[in-house]
Amino acid sequence: MNTEKTIEELHELLKSGQITSEELVKESLLKSHEVQEKCNAFVTILDDAKGREVTNDLLSGIPYGIKDNYSTKGILTTGSSNTLKDYVPFFDATAVSNLAKHGAIPVNKTALDEFGMGGTGTTCHTGVVRNPWDLQRMCAGSSSGSAAAVAFGVYPYALGSDTGDSIRKPAAFCGIVGYKPTYGMISRYGLFPFASSLDHCGVLTRSVKDAAIVVDAMKGKDKNDLTSWNSSNIHLYESINESLKGKKLFYIKEIANLDNYPDASSELKEHLENFQKTIELLKSNGAVVDEVSMDITLLNAISSVYVCISCAEATSNMSNLTGIIFGPRGNGSNVMDMIKDHRTKGFSPLIKRRFVIGSYILQRENQEKYFVNAQRVRRLIVDKINEFFKSYDALILPVSTGPAPYLDGSKDEMTNDNTTILEEHLQIGNFGGFPSITIPNGFISGLPVGVNITGKCYDDVNVLSIAYGLECLMPYKNQIAKLREVKDE
Repeated sequence: MNTEKTIEELHELLKSGQITSEELVKESLLKSHEVQEKCNAFVTILDDAKGREVTNDLLSGIPYGIKDNYSTKGILTTGSSNTLKDYVPFFDATAVSNLAKHGAIPVNKTALDEFGMGGTGTTCHTGVVRNPWDLQRMCAGSSSGSAAAVAFGVYPYALGSDTGDSIRKPAAFCGIVGYKPTYGMISRYGLFPFASSLDHCGVLTRSVKDAAIVVDAMKGKDKNDLTSWNSSNIHLYESINESLKGKKLFYIKEIANLDNYPDASSELKEHLENFQKTIELLKSNGAVVDEVSMDITLLNAISSVYVCISCAEATSNMSNLTGIIFGPRGNGSNVMDMIKDHRTKGFSPLIKRRFVIGSYILQRENQEKYFVNAQRVRRLIVDKINEFFKSYDALILPVSTGPAPYLDGSKDEMTNDNTTILEEHLQIGNFGGFPSITIPNGFISGLPVGVNITGKCYDDVNVLSIAYGLECLMPYKNQIAKLREVKDE
């Protein structure tokens, strides 16, 4: 299938006339319906999508997917929430309009955990998203639909957003690449806000080079997003190289050392042993990789800090979802009753729980104790990581405790209580706005696992180069999900 090729390969086929853009779009739409039937990856499939002129631009004439929390003019944009189930925006997100200038063709809107607030892909208003490697397992979230579609080979890339790990963990569970660049490199204008100080736009692909190509097209300073910055002197695709010689990386022993998990499951043991093999591979190809130690108290605080800040910011950001300005009207004899009815019936239990937490944190008498203290601890964590970055190019760590969990949790191998840090450490990348990329790192129990590389702000070229160099040493570039035959146990 042509849609299973990389952007570079597709561009050559299009330029040589071996395939037309129209044919490629039709093929992508056919696969969209196939993956929808198996994985439930989409909110909307744009069956009327047409091919476009093929130019010298690498993205021209090539289809892609848009996570359904990116505003798309004239196209249903729900955030996977019943509160916006009929919402059709009148403008495009800046990232989407930037891609349109490069000739990219959207063919679907991908499902996500409601408003991006989830890590399972199970709270989409259209239903559960299933992993294309094993339909009994989750994709993680919130960019679950994008991850499933790219892994399935619907197209070479799809847009995602990342507030805690929402691009990078789904990428790991689906055996693909997930990249969130430095905070503000891509404008967030038109992205439904979850937690504004943590939200990043990004992309899911099947190769590091494809990620560089897409972000080059998405990025840029935007007058509508004052956190965006001028990256016109950064050319990711042209600048990355595969040489690892002289690169200095570190990993945190409290997270990645097997000795910290005395009751580790067999999958966790294999995952961490596999990570150490990757470390040795880096060393044998000229990189320096050191084990460092970090205060376990700070590491244990990561998850709590994330909950406090993200829930508080989400509660504030989404206070406009009343059913009065837009969305289906609630029932009631007065405005307050209508809003209460709209929000009670429209939001999933997970979202309501987060709003309750956020409201509690933002109460005047609680702000200092919870929100302000969470920001202080966030600063301590970021300062410590930046201290390491004075001596190292990047942080490398395994993603999660192993392969994708079962959707119902019934067959998951149990791990000991101290695995929370291993599950949540990717949030460090959001705390500091650091560029961070996950790439495939082998298989456990026949399912993909990933490794993550995070670097200092604005050093995206270096981070991508390390990831590209490692990708070139392993056989997982541009892999397509192969659905396992699961036997009853």
